[in-house]
Amino acid sequence: MIIDQSSWQQTTMGVVDLKLLGTKLSPFSRRVEWVLKLKGVKYEFIEENLFNKSSLLLASNPYYEKIPVLIHAGKPISESICILEYIEERWKGNPIMPEDPYERARARLLAKFADEKFFEAIKTAFESIGEVQARAAESAMEALKILEGEIKGKKFFGGDRIGMLDIVVGWIAYWLQLVEEAAGFKVMDSKKFPWLHLWMKNFLEVKIIKENLPPYDELRPFFHYLRKVKLDCMK
Repeated sequence: MIIDQSSWQQTTMGVVDLKLLGTKLSPFSRRVEWVLKLKGVKYEFIEENLFNKSSLLLASNPYYEKIPVLIHAGKPISESICILEYIEERWKGNPIMPEDPYERARARLLAKFADEKFFEAIKTAFESIGEVQARAAESAMEALKILEGEIKGKKFFGGDRIGMLDIVVGWIAYWLQLVEEAAGFKVMDSKKFPWLHLWMKNFLEVKIIKENLPPYDELRPFFHYLRKVKLDCMK
């Protein structure tokens, strides 16, 4: 791994005052950790209880009161994609964004699309039943068609190495099947989306990704519990 001089000085000399508020089961926390590790930046991870949020979290992210939050030298940055862009601009080594301005803009657009269209559709499907769930699942599959077209013929969305969009949609490769299982719906089909299926395998084989995933035996009961809570709220 190539790390630029400024990153090397700050990681090896312990200069960086960097804290990440998150939870180990959250794909949004993990996407930030993946980028920090790809860039070789040291940080302190602070585990949050989302059912009893700390005063530090509430003070650091008064806008949404949610994780992740990156605190650099006492200054908080919230919202995972904003955090990823901050890290990219602050630590230049091992870039996750293209150099070309047009390609950078497209990477931002697709990351926004993945979170606002695909993730939100999956969230709705997870939290609902019946026709509402079916419509949300269909919307999610439409979004997957777009992503399938973007990955076709490539190893990663970023080309030969993982980039911004790979990080943002990385949860699909690991978390999605557990979400589908817990809520009883299915959107990811290897026959309908063969390039995405191949990308999932390639993504999970990246050493830093593979070594920084939450265990299934913790994720599975967590999602089943969340699903039960959502259904109970509907009664």
